[in-house]
Amino acid sequence: MTTSSDWLAGARPRTLWTAISPVAVGSASAAAIGEFGLLPALLALGVALALQVASNYANDYSDGVRGTDVDRVGPDRLVATGRATPSAVKSAAYVSFGIAGLLGLALVVESGMYWLLIVGAFAMWAAWHYTGSDRPYGYSGWGEVSVFVFFGPVAVLGTLLTQAGTITWWAVAASIGVGLYAVALLMVNNIRDLDTDALAGKRTLAVKMGSHRARQLFAATVMLPVVVAVVVAFAHPWALLATVVALPSLYFAIAMRIDGAVRDQVGMPSGGLKIIFAGLSAVGLLYGLALAVGIAL
Repeated sequence: MTTSSDWLAGARPRTLWTAISPVAVGSASAAAIGEFGLLPALLALGVALALQVASNYANDYSDGVRGTDVDRVGPDRLVATGRATPSAVKSAAYVSFGIAGLLGLALVVESGMYWLLIVGAFAMWAAWHYTGSDRPYGYSGWGEVSVFVFFGPVAVLGTLLTQAGTITWWAVAASIGVGLYAVALLMVNNIRDLDTDALAGKRTLAVKMGSHRARQLFAATVMLPVVVAVVVAFAHPWALLATVVALPSLYFAIAMRIDGAVRDQVGMPSGGLKIIFAGLSAVGLLYGLALAVGIAL
């Protein structure tokens, strides 16, 4: 029998910060120009969280029925371990999508921006087709692009638009930093699973680039948000707070290279990727919150 703890683990709570950070930054951007709205902010947060959970369950289901999660290196999945039936996990994904859709509809009605329904529909399509459908784009190396777009610019600027009805250049810049941290989290997973993904036929970006180049790209991805915060600080000086919070990114970049060197020597990762994943989740959230505070002040 599937327990509540199993369902919670299946929702992957350590990834949910990728939904919180962009809404915080978007809402802070609205506050900075005197247009903050509590109701649309809460609705946007609900949409982002529901979509992230839906995507996680959908990924669990799709990879599970394909058998690509059987020999995974990372945390166990519901379908792959038999803790939940494929139909139950699929239903959980559908329910989460439904919640996201209802909250999204309420947000659109509240803001009057009905064209955002198209954006929402595409976001749901992207969440399902990441590993779902006959030709999942996540198996073709496009996962990082999708994560950047939807957890960066779309989420940040969508939140801002529904409150203020406009966007600003510094909000666009901030959305890039937030999106890059979300990409970095996915890259840790894909670098960790590189060998098993290759055997399963999953052509992720890490598989296509190879371990060495993928780790180099990861280093750039976690360091660029520091530059982004400096750019945003030209409009909002307190945004420099985010550069302080982001300092551990240098450690993540170095640790990733060390893990790669160990992999090359002994033929398997050092285990340091677990520490990087946990630390990156914390820093990614704090970076978004610090950026939000810096923009709002």
